[in-house]
Amino acid sequence: MVRRPMTSPADVAAFHREFDRHPDDRVRLFAAFRELLPADASVLYPGSYVDIGPSVWFDRVIYVDIDKRAARFFAEADQVDELVTTKRQAFDRADRPGAGGPPVVTFHHLDYRDDLPIGERSVDAVVSLYAGFISSYCTRYLRPGGLLLANNSHGDASMASLDPDYELAAVLDHAGGRYRVITTGLDPYLQPKRGEAPTAEELQSLGRGIAYTRSAFAYVFRRNHVGAG
Repeated sequence: MVRRPMTSPADVAAFHREFDRHPDDRVRLFAAFRELLPADASVLYPGSYVDIGPSVWFDRVIYVDIDKRAARFFAEADQVDELVTTKRQAFDRADRPGAGGPPVVTFHHLDYRDDLPIGERSVDAVVSLYAGFISSYCTRYLRPGGLLLANNSHGDASMASLDPDYELAAVLDHAGGRYRVITTGLDPYLQPKRGEAPTAEELQSLGRGIAYTRSAFAYVFRRNHVGAG
């Protein structure tokens, strides 16, 4: 991504388009994910870079990234708000009953592996997409009963599947440019295709997920009420 000044809504939108190589694909992903959450859900997105997809559907999103380019992008708060509003209008996103009104976008220029200025058990969802083992560091911010959305490119879905704090609640399938939520017949999605499931230590060493009997684009885990630490 080229370095350019961002002094207008058009600049911010152009910067975001360089990231959004498959236009609004992430917006469609989060449109499916919202089917599993209450209207007033709060979302934590560590390793977000400049993906503002969640804010099209959720009114309270906290973004975290250590990348300086993400910090430059979110520093233009008014322009980012305008970009979010434009995308909401494009997707005809009507506020659902109980929604909190205009979106609140918060950004922290931090490493998610460090302590974040967020209360423990304070958010309804954590997003882990292509950013490492987020669940290992950020589960503490997720309330019991909350949801972790994780893909398996960097292995975090595999890692979460080993955590007794989580149970698989759904998967998100992707076909024809659309995402759909699947909540039944989930057992094959976490069955290793070969051998036994690796340990957490082995996953850390691999830095990627393992192959399952049936794969999905992303996996949704619910944090258990009982024993949630």
